[in-house]
Parts: sequence; structure tokens; C-alpha cells
Amino acid sequence: MDFALSILAGFGVLLKPTVFAYMVGGFLIGTFFGAVPGLTATLAIALLLPITFSLDVETSLVMCAAIFMSGMYAGSITATTINIPGAPSSMMTSLEGYPLMKKGEGASALGHAALGSMVGGTLGAVFLILFTPLAAKLALLIQTPGKFSLVLFALIVIAISHRGLIAKSVVTTAVGVMVATVGIDVMQPVARFVFDSPALVEGIGLMPVVIGTFAVSELLIQAQDVRSARTVDQNNVAKLPIRRRDFVPTREQLREIGAWTYIKSTIIGFMIGVLPGAGGSMAAFVSYAEAMRKSKRPELFGKGSREGIAAAEAANNSMCGGAFVPMLMFGIPGDPTTAIVLGVLVINGLQPGPRLLARQLDLIAPMFASLLISALILIPLTLWLLGPYFVKIVSIRKALLYSSIAVIALVGTYVATFSPFQMVLSLVFGVLAFFLRVNNYPTVTLLLGFILGPDLESYLRRTLSLNHGDPTVFLTNLDSLFFLLLTLVFFYLMVIKKPKVTEATET
Repeated sequence: MDFALSILAGFGVLLKPTVFAYMVGGFLIGTFFGAVPGLTATLAIALLLPITFSLDVETSLVMCAAIFMSGMYAGSITATTINIPGAPSSMMTSLEGYPLMKKGEGASALGHAALGSMVGGTLGAVFLILFTPLAAKLALLIQTPGKFSLVLFALIVIAISHRGLIAKSVVTTAVGVMVATVGIDVMQPVARFVFDSPALVEGIGLMPVVIGTFAVSELLIQAQDVRSARTVDQNNVAKLPIRRRDFVPTREQLREIGAWTYIKSTIIGFMIGVLPGAGGSMAAFVSYAEAMRKSKRPELFGKGSREGIAAAEAANNSMCGGAFVPMLMFGIPGDPTTAIVLGVLVINGLQPGPRLLARQLDLIAPMFASLLISALILIPLTLWLLGPYFVKIVSIRKALLYSSIAVIALVGTYVATFSPFQMVLSLVFGVLAFFLRVNNYPTVTLLLGFILGPDLESYLRRTLSLNHGDPTVFLTNLDSLFFLLLTLVFFYLMVIKKPKVTEATET
């Protein structure tokens, strides 16, 4: 009862003009970053991170949720108009949206993408609200050995989820954990790995790691590719009809897709979102493959199937709600974007876990509300009000855009920390992440290793300390044994016995 009242109060917070303005602003920012190729909602929230110091925690989380939801949809704009997914999760949408674009039905494709995103995002947010109390009760039952095994499970699943790059994922995860050990020891007031540098005694902050890994490295990647600096051919954009009624799906098209496609894709997306590190790309692909398998007209897939668009978009937006569950309950991000949102929580002094819901639910309830409202306004705001103009985003000059982002990233790091050393660190991590990405090393695992590393070490050392150094406690404790066995199951299913979906992706 208290949980329901707190959620209702969260909706009430959105009625404040200032908070509502930030939510709408976040929605528009997420749409912009999601639509521009090379930019993502993750980057938008990373750049927002320094601003959170000047905002209250409720407003910051409301804005993050709006960016997350709109950015996930906005990737379908360029995926449809110019066959360049604005976000990795929109790859499957480009397979169906661009063929429709070439047929002169680009507006219809964008309309179905928005509808699928709205349905998936709305139901995903509802599932989040409904299942969070249950997840909190289960989280309270997990003891310290179980928490170590849970974090270990998350790191291993995140690493092996990168198909064909498992060894490289392990390396970047280990690097992230190692970087997190710099500074004061988690158990004793002793500095370690500081190399006689007073600046390193306070440790390496989350801000330079986030800004460097996501913003600086992305700018270097874009600068490396000369083609990315040119203006997108506006002829493709100009072909898109501007009439608003063309964006509205017809009854015949909705009947052909079927309500079950939306519901099934939403459930798949939400469940995949709960898995650490899975992300919107996996959710979209699995739902797309399932829709094609069950479709009455599978021959249309790859040639302009609206059913494929609906399945992919419903799944990747419902993933948003699912990704918040492990982040809020265990401090384990479900995808890269929630990893940045976790940083917003930490910066504002909020510790993820069941006690967060018990004691500070009033601070995160507006975020739940924002996630739901942002999904609901996708149709009216995207299609009927601004939809015809969103596609013009792709014509912005990249040189001007990326240079502005570079200034915002570096200045934001300094303003957040008032430390030139931390600003230099953001450049160092940016260059490091750039070389990792050039050599096909996943950088998100570095960030997640950095975030989860202190918890992994703390739970390990506390468990061994309480049990006189006996490591068998991880096998005799039922919580720990469960997560260790779950790790073996996932390793078998994802590495030893590769699913058909994975094989199709690799080919």
C-alpha cells in the first residue's frame, strides 16, 4: 500500500512545472541524441552527469528516464530514413524500415516504430512498477556470500554476452576492476596503487571514466572516419512525406500485426532487460526472430515488414523497464545506459538495494513515473507534433556537432569535480577506450567492471573475514551456491551450447 502511494506521489511530482519541463527537455534531448548516427542516449546521460550536481535527485532521475526512453525509440528515425541506425538497438528496424522508405512509405514505418515503442515502453514501465516490490523482498534474503556470487555472476554474464569477443570482454572487465582498486582500500584506511601521487589517493572518479569512455572515445572514433564528418545526403530525407496523417498506422496494418506480437515482444524485451549486460540490441533481435518465426507472412521480412518493426521496437523499449530492476535492487546495471543512471544515483548519495525502496522510494518514484509518461507521449509528441521535423536532425553538420560535444564533455568534467587532474583523466580514458574500440574490445565491460569491482572485492573480503578465510562458505551458503550454479548454466547456454539466434547473428 505504501509503495502504491509513493508511486502515485511520484506522478504528482511530475505535475510541478519545473520537473515537467525537465522531463520534456530530457525527452527532446534523448530524441536528438538517439536520432543522430554516432550519438546515443547513453552519451546524452553521460554528458548530463555533471549537470546533476546542480539539480535535485528527483529532477535528475526524471530527466534520465525520459532520455532513456526517447533515445531508444529515436534510433529508428535514421534507421528508417537513411539506413543508419541511430542506436545499435535499431539495427533490426533498419532491415524493415529502409525498404519501406524506398517504397515511399517511410512515414508509415516511423509511425509503426513509434507505436511499438509506446506499447513496449509503457508495458515495460508497468512491469517495473509491479515487480519491483517483489524483487526488493527477494533481495533482502540474499546474504553477503550470495551478494559476492551475484556480482560475479553479473560480471561473467556481461563478459560472455559479447559473442565472439569473450576473451576481450574478460580483459576489459578486469581492467575496469583494476582501475577501481586505485585509492583508499575498501576495508582499511590505507592508500594503494597511488604510485606516490597525492592526486590518486582519492581514487579515480566515476565522472572521468564515464565521460572518457563514452564521450571522448566516441568523438575520436567519429574523427577517425572522414565520412562521418560529412553532412548526410538530404535527398533521402526530403523524400519522406511531411503529412502527419501518413504517420498514423491503419486498422488493416494493426490487424495484420496483431496484439499478441506487441505483448509477446514486450515480455521478451523486459525479461532480457533484467539480464545484466543484455541490452536493447539483444532484445530487439530475439523478438524480431520470434516474430519472423511465428509470422503468417515471413516472406515480407527483410523487404519491409511492419510486423518486424513492431516486434523490434516494442522489445527494445520494454527493455528499459527491465534494465532498471537489477540496477535498483543490486546495483548491477542491466545495460550501458542504466550504468550511467547508476552513476547519477551514486553521485547523489543513493545506494542501490532493497533499502533504497524502503527508505527513499519518494526520490526514485518520479523516475518510474517519467519512464511511463515518456513512453505514453511517444505517439502524440513524435508523430502528430514533431515527427515530420525529427527526420531533419540528420542534416546537421557533424563537424559543428561533435566539436560542441567535445567542449561540453571536458568542461562538464571540470565543473563536476573542479579538478584539472580528473579532467586530464577523462582524456586518458578517452584515448584508452578509443584504442580498445579500434581493436574491437568492448568498452562497456570496462565501465561495468569499474562500477561493480568495489562491491565484488568488498563482499569477497567481508565473507572471508567472517569465516576465518574459509572459501568453502561460497559453496555451503545456499544463496551463493544458487548464483554460482546459475553462472554455470548461463555459461553452458551462451558459450558451450550456442543458441541458433547467436549463430544467425555471427553469420
